[in-house]
Amino acid sequence: MSSSNHDEHGIDERTLLILYATETGTAQDVADRIARECRRIHFQCRVKSMDEYPASELINEHFVVFVVSTTGSGAEPRTMTALWATLLRADLPSDLFEDMDFAVFGLGDTAYEKFCWPAKKLSRRLESLGGREVCARGEGDEQHMLGIDGALDPWIEALLDTLLHLYPLPAGSDKLPSSSKPLPRVSVTDISPQTSVDEPDPVDVDGRYHDAALTRNERMTSDDWWQDVRHFEFSFKDDIHYRPGDVAVIHPVAEESEVELFLVTMGWASIADELFTIRQVASDQTFPDYVPEVTSLRTLFTRYLDFNAVPRRSFFQLLRHFITDELEMERLDEFCSEELADELYDYTTKVKRTIYEVMTEFRSARVPREYVFDLFPPMRPRQFSIASSVKRHPQEVHLCIAIVRYRTKLKVPRKGVCTSYLANLPVGSSIRIRIQRGLFTLPTDKSTPVICVGPGTGIAPMRAIIEERIMEGIKHNTLYFGCRSASKDQHYGSEWVAHAQDDQLVYRAAFSRDVPEGVKRPYVQDLLAQDKERLWTLIGERKGQVIISGSSNKMPAAVRTVLREVAERGGEMSAEDAAEYVSVMERDGRLVEECWS
Repeated sequence: MSSSNHDEHGIDERTLLILYATETGTAQDVADRIARECRRIHFQCRVKSMDEYPASELINEHFVVFVVSTTGSGAEPRTMTALWATLLRADLPSDLFEDMDFAVFGLGDTAYEKFCWPAKKLSRRLESLGGREVCARGEGDEQHMLGIDGALDPWIEALLDTLLHLYPLPAGSDKLPSSSKPLPRVSVTDISPQTSVDEPDPVDVDGRYHDAALTRNERMTSDDWWQDVRHFEFSFKDDIHYRPGDVAVIHPVAEESEVELFLVTMGWASIADELFTIRQVASDQTFPDYVPEVTSLRTLFTRYLDFNAVPRRSFFQLLRHFITDELEMERLDEFCSEELADELYDYTTKVKRTIYEVMTEFRSARVPREYVFDLFPPMRPRQFSIASSVKRHPQEVHLCIAIVRYRTKLKVPRKGVCTSYLANLPVGSSIRIRIQRGLFTLPTDKSTPVICVGPGTGIAPMRAIIEERIMEGIKHNTLYFGCRSASKDQHYGSEWVAHAQDDQLVYRAAFSRDVPEGVKRPYVQDLLAQDKERLWTLIGERKGQVIISGSSNKMPAAVRTVLREVAERGGEMSAEDAAEYVSVMERDGRLVEECWS
């Protein structure tokens, strides 16, 4: 596509579209960052979530940047599903996007087998429909020393160079330096103390959320065990509906004492409760839809902005503009330097140093209120797999949650904001919970076996599956569970034993620390390997479904290896055919992986 074609379509206005798809919000942050950097070459951007953008309009775009995260075993985020389904239509012409240039940045984790898979598939599909990928696809890796910034920073520079090549700067304009301070995304206006304000919290009036009363908050692991895993039960007045695999969405609340310490550190203690209005002014930056228009600094950092997050390099790049001490500024320059990336990694990521702890060391920072949404990440709602069947527990949601608490080289233990909030909730507390669709669907044919592989807290969605199927009278259920100790952290162990005794479940458990010293520790993949003949009957002859849930360490890959061995031996296949068989299982939804890093 020549530059003259671009001019005919109005590209001289120097605008482009950025579409993002995310589960956790990271892709949204990346989209904002790209838009902010595009300002340096005098471009304006429209930033949209894929589920908010009409797919039919894509044909009218001339330059689109796609930012795509990865979920499950290489699946696209829910917010991308509708657009992706449209792009996969068989009746689309091969020249549909012949007038569209595009670039793709994927977010993933190389701990997963299908790294950045949705981004790769999207690139190929757009090219097959005539689109031109003018900037090599970027792939951000959470395992990188700098996280996704390790790939994002150079990719953005490559994107800017591409844009400048296609659309040279207007006469008399220069590329702004990367060190220039961006404009804030909001403006703030003080409200008189005498003004009466009665504005509800947006979450309180959001029809997607339901009032839930906490009826049970019980530790399941032994009191002397290193990990605190809790069973939560919430009761609803609404007649809620959900399916196995669905998740509960909960907004965390920071601890009051920690908020106070942070406000003091920032020099905001005296104005923490003063009310002001927020108005979004940067149209190329997203803004959380659950933040009230009238608020205070205390409210913002209690519910909406996260000072307990581990800061990324972009945080330090912006913080530099608000530092007044020369020594602190020199240190920030070192952190922002690519040559000293290992120092920033050691300072933040390696020890999980929080933003609050960083600000205690950079005390000269004077951050204007209008920049708080640019400097501090949003405290996004957390998603937890539902550990119950609504058919067995009407108007209830059960959760199985590991309370995040661990030590690094820093003196103060690290902890999770949302899990700490939930752990401290007394029975009788009322919170708002949203039910969100999960990533998998159970077989409609009740004769289809389901094999659940869920070690640790990966057991949560498995409990929902097994309860649901037992309530429907289905007995073709198998559970492979793994933990360290049968007596210390065998989550819901008595339930599985009871179901097995009633011939409703085949329960196979591996307790890796209960074996004598010198004996090989058993894991779920070892139990699967022992059951190869039975497994082939279930997945090969009876076309059963395998669902894997848990931590994305070596377990998911090891389970896949066993499944290939099962197909190779039971189906008398070559290694290549067995690998393809497992791939087909995944494409058909018969192999589902819902894991996390």
